[in-house]
Amino acid sequence: MTHTLKAIVMAGTTSGAGKTTIATGLISALSKRGLCIQPFKAGPDYIDPSYHNQVTDRVSRNLDTWMMPKESVIEVFNRVCTDADIAILEGVMGLYDGHSGNSEEGSTAELAKLLGLPVILVADASATARSIAALALGYKQFDPQLNLVGIILNGIGSESHYRMCCDAIVNTTNLAVLGYLPKRSELVLPERHLGLVPMAESPAGQNFFDELTAQVESTIDLDKLLEISLQAQTPTIKPTLFPQENHPKEVRIAVARDEAFSFYYQDNLDLLDAWGAELVPFSPLNDSKLPPDIDGIYIGGGFPEMYAKDLATNRLLISSIQEAASYNIPIYGECGGLMYLGHSIRDFDGNLYELAGLLPIDSRLDNTTLTLGYRTIRALVNSPLLRKGEEVRGHEFHRSKLEREPNAEAIYSVQEQERREGFHKGNTFASYIHVHFASRSGIAQRLIEFCKQEKEN
Repeated sequence: MTHTLKAIVMAGTTSGAGKTTIATGLISALSKRGLCIQPFKAGPDYIDPSYHNQVTDRVSRNLDTWMMPKESVIEVFNRVCTDADIAILEGVMGLYDGHSGNSEEGSTAELAKLLGLPVILVADASATARSIAALALGYKQFDPQLNLVGIILNGIGSESHYRMCCDAIVNTTNLAVLGYLPKRSELVLPERHLGLVPMAESPAGQNFFDELTAQVESTIDLDKLLEISLQAQTPTIKPTLFPQENHPKEVRIAVARDEAFSFYYQDNLDLLDAWGAELVPFSPLNDSKLPPDIDGIYIGGGFPEMYAKDLATNRLLISSIQEAASYNIPIYGECGGLMYLGHSIRDFDGNLYELAGLLPIDSRLDNTTLTLGYRTIRALVNSPLLRKGEEVRGHEFHRSKLEREPNAEAIYSVQEQERREGFHKGNTFASYIHVHFASRSGIAQRLIEFCKQEKEN
């Protein structure tokens, strides 16, 4: 069974084609029309959704067909779209890029087909003209089962350049050309060592979003986009991931939220809330102590290396976390959280900063090596997310390296690489692996139960 809602996928020919800029501009321009926009981001990305969030009141969600079961993807999508006028889903990398070169698994194309959504391609035309039609035709013919219906061009140099590209596409393919963004340096989003700079750090001011919105309104056919969005036919399923009604609050979990720690899947937080956790934000940068009466601590990813000096200087908050650990309050950290919970961080300039010291590890930044990829992890010990022997799919993305002490006990084995990963000491657990709680049913409940048991003890 399917149901009709307005929805569209903005997919890129490649990474860097401009899909985040254009998707953000479209969300903003349609919101100005008074429409309620529900944004999504394909794949394991925390930064791009932060730009969506800047131009709409709705929180952007992540959908990933490799990490998440297909039924969970559909449930998450349908759950938050019921009261939206249109959903806009930004793709990941290139349209057909995914887990491997041998299948569509994890790709934007697979996600669009699973959800029954029409696709608009974003292509960088800055260094081409008629040849853009060959590229568009190839993307259209690569998978005839994909409903690829339109294209938006980025990096256009002039009206004559746009007309040449547009004529070639119209004469060669059946794709609708919905418009373009011009080559303007002020419409380029700021980047850093792991991609775009998160909006938590305010890299782009309101003037940027106003300029982008005005440009989208001027050179992209929003009415045609809304017309195409009516082609969406999303399947309906019986929800199993979220409870029918939210459970009463049983535990209080402090969640690190500031410029240094902003990488959280919104559905992780929603699942915890739905299954009985009261989430209390705190700032490792600015607060002098943890929130009162907490039963657990969740420190997500982010860029602690960019704020290492300020984090290290806030010894009062570090002492508060150390005290919580001494009382066996469960602490779970991911990536940036792992780095923070270790002894120290050595930044890009070689400066060493002492941090929480709860795990027998030190981290250092490496300018040349990026660790990136999907991971399947198996629990070696009982942890806040998994029982020993259970598996879940996740994602790893960092430039830092760890130096571990000989007594550091791993909590996971990475199945693809036959290596051990993550560490724990007492009830403090942390890992480089980012886990979407919708990847395996019961993770949120497990974290709540883990905190509840320790609370009772």
